[in-house]
Amino acid sequence: MSHAEHELRLRLRADVAAREPVDQRERDSIAAFLSAFDQLAAPLDRESDAIHVTGSGIVVGPRGVVLLEHKRLGIWLQPGGHIDPGETPWEAALRESREETGLEVRFAGPLDDGGAPVLIHVDVHAGGRGHTHLDLRYLIDGGDADPAPPVGESQQIDWFTWEAAIDRADPGLRGLLLALTP
Repeated sequence: MSHAEHELRLRLRADVAAREPVDQRERDSIAAFLSAFDQLAAPLDRESDAIHVTGSGIVVGPRGVVLLEHKRLGIWLQPGGHIDPGETPWEAALRESREETGLEVRFAGPLDDGGAPVLIHVDVHAGGRGHTHLDLRYLIDGGDADPAPPVGESQQIDWFTWEAAIDRADPGLRGLLLALTP
């Protein structure tokens, strides 16, 4: 493991351990994340183990929250997915948010001294195909344009008011949306 990989692992573990959970689900997810993360040889590599870290973007703007219907799972959730080699979870969250929504996105909220956004949520969930996702979530500014996902991405996507997003969202996202509601 390179020095940079080691530092990123330390950073991610510290970020998750420092989270103040928004609800019991996140509290349980933090415990599950830390337990699994410490056992994984390559936690960011989806090919290394069925349990791995993913990055998601909570895309918000003046119009509310962007949700999309997952093509395989049929549930409404935030954009996000696997981490590409050499990426951090927050870089994956930004890339996936851009790719899945077609929006010009950027990090919202404060950045740390290194330019990374603050971790706003942790959720551990089944990711399909027998995988378990240790999902790290970051706040993304989606502006106010209409989503325009490319072919191959879910076309079931839109801006939702906070109330409508909370009503429609997957249970793993609902607690965070309640906590973030303006």
